[in-house]
Amino acid sequence: MHQRSLHEVLVATSNPHKLDEIRAVLGGLGVVVLGLDALAANFPEPDENAVTFEENARIKAIAYARMTGRTCLADDSGLEVDALDGEPGVRSARWSGIGTTRAERDAANNELLIARLRGVPSERRAARFVCTMCLAAPDGRVLAATRGEFPGVIAAAPRGTNGFGYDPLLWLPAEGRSSAELTNDEKNARSHRGHATRAMAKELRARGLLAP
Repeated sequence: MHQRSLHEVLVATSNPHKLDEIRAVLGGLGVVVLGLDALAANFPEPDENAVTFEENARIKAIAYARMTGRTCLADDSGLEVDALDGEPGVRSARWSGIGTTRAERDAANNELLIARLRGVPSERRAARFVCTMCLAAPDGRVLAATRGEFPGVIAAAPRGTNGFGYDPLLWLPAEGRSSAELTNDEKNARSHRGHATRAMAKELRARGLLAP
């Protein structure tokens, strides 16, 4: 089946930080990027019960595409820490199990990460943010899937305020700053979500899904 050029995409999130990062790439290519908060109706969240980022992104993209009748882009992202055997991984957002708001959960997750790595030397604190993306058509067909990574090391204490989640704890040795100390443009150029979104744009071009 021929897929028409993509002029608008629904991103399966209401997180303004994620929407800004995705718009920074796709918006410049003539694609209108909408979040779930732009819809008049509320849709039930699908059960993201997979063990990999890739499969969770696929579950979410297909579910929202079918429910809304729109081409949907979904991501699943999180932090992998080598000294913790890849944790928190797909459980990154609610790893601590504490907090009702995003700010409360972020603070509790960061405190838990600091505690779990207390006494671990810097050479064993390697970590990376991972973002996987899946784009699905309204009929549930997967149109493209990508992955991006943002490597660093876990700092002993948080630094910076320009970010969310574990950003204040991902230290970038080459930069001498944390992810949360980067400007928005700097972060978009380096981040896992930026890499995954640019890879998605490349896939869309290769499939003829972007308007000429």
